[in-house]
Amino acid sequence: MSHSNRRWFLRLGAAFGAALTACKQKAVVEEIEPSSLGKPISAYGERSQYEQAKRLLMPAGLGKSPEIGSTRTPLQDTYGIITPSSLHFERHHAGVPQIDPATHKLLIHGMVERPLILTMADIHRLPSVSRIHFVECSGNGSTEWGEKNAPDAQRSHGMAACSEWTGVPLSILLAEVGVKPGASWLVAEGADACRMARSIPLKKANDDVLLAFGQNGEALRPEQGYPLRLIIPGWEGNTNVKWLRRIRLVVEPDMTKDETSKYTDLMPDGTARQFTFEVEAKSVITFPSGGQKLSGPGMYEITGLAWSGRGRVDRVEVSTDGGETWQTARIDEPRLRIAFSRFRLPWKWDGQPVTLQSRCTDETGYVQPTREALIAARGMNSNYHNNAIKIWKVSADGAVSNA
Repeated sequence: MSHSNRRWFLRLGAAFGAALTACKQKAVVEEIEPSSLGKPISAYGERSQYEQAKRLLMPAGLGKSPEIGSTRTPLQDTYGIITPSSLHFERHHAGVPQIDPATHKLLIHGMVERPLILTMADIHRLPSVSRIHFVECSGNGSTEWGEKNAPDAQRSHGMAACSEWTGVPLSILLAEVGVKPGASWLVAEGADACRMARSIPLKKANDDVLLAFGQNGEALRPEQGYPLRLIIPGWEGNTNVKWLRRIRLVVEPDMTKDETSKYTDLMPDGTARQFTFEVEAKSVITFPSGGQKLSGPGMYEITGLAWSGRGRVDRVEVSTDGGETWQTARIDEPRLRIAFSRFRLPWKWDGQPVTLQSRCTDETGYVQPTREALIAARGMNSNYHNNAIKIWKVSADGAVSNA
C-alpha cells in the first residue's frame, strides 16, 4: 500500500470509527434459520428479484413513432466502472433490427484497391482485442442547458455507459483492402431502416477504432448493434454506427442527414460547430444525487463517475460548499484511457443545506467548465455537447435535488 493510500485509509478509518462503534452497540445476536431449497439452476443468469435498477424509456414523437427514442442508464444504481449490458443506454432512429448473423455481411469499398465482402464468420477468424471504453451520446446533458429540470443522475447524465468491447481493429481491414491515395474519410452505414451513416476521418479509423462483436464477455445485445458495430473510442456516440453493414472510403465527408441536421451546435453568431467528435472531460456525483435522501447527519462517502474522450482522467475534485473550496477525491484503479473512472470522497454532513459538485481534469490538462463558462462560450441554442459541472442540492431533511 502506498503512503498516500495508507494516509487516506487511516483518515477514512478514523472518520467512520464512531459510526461503526455505534452499529456494534446496537447489534443483536439472532439465530439464523436454515433456508429452504432454492430456485433450480437455469441456462442464463438473472439478477435478484430485489434489485430494481432499470433503464428509463424516453420515446420520441409522443408515442407516434415508438421505434424512435432512447433509454438512459441508471448511473446512480451502478457500481464500479462497468455498465451491465442490459442497462447500457440506447438511442435509435428507426428501431432495433433483428439480424441473423449467418446472413449478415460487411462491405468495404470505395477508394480501395481490393473491395471486400466479409461474413461474420470471416470477421470472427481475424485477430481481435478487448478494450474498456465509454460511449456517450452527444445529447447527454441536454436538459441542463435551460431549465435544469432533470431530477436525477439518470435523466441528466444517463446517456453514457462503459463496457468491455471485443472486436477486430479496423486498421487491419483497411490495410487488407489497400486505401487509394486521396482517400481521407470513410462513411460507415448501419443496417437499420434509416441507414444511419456517419463520416469518420481515416486518421482516426487507422488509430483505435474497433469492429466490435462482443460486449462484457458475450455477444452484443441487439440494442447495441448485434451482430457488428463500430466502437470509436472517445468520440460522440452517434459515430459508433450500430448494425454495421458498409464502409466506403471517400475523399471528404458525405454530409449525411445525421451529421448536418443533428449533432451540430448553433453558436450565438449564427455559425455552427460541426464534426465536434471528441467528448470533453465530464463528471457527475452519483451519491448523493437527485432523488436520493440522506438518513441524517453523519459520515457518508461521496462517489461518482468521471470520463474524457481525450484520454485518462487525471484528477477529480469535489466541492461541498458551493464551489468555494475543492477537495481532491480518490480515484479507483484501474484508471484507464477513455473509460469511466470511479471517484470517492469521505464526507461528514452536519445536517445543514449544502450543494455538492465535482469537476474532472483529464491527462491533457483540460478542466471541466462551469455551466456559466460554457454558456458564455457557446450560448444556449444547442442540445449537444454539454459537459458543464453538475450541482446537486442537499436540503436540511436530507433530500437531494437538482440545483
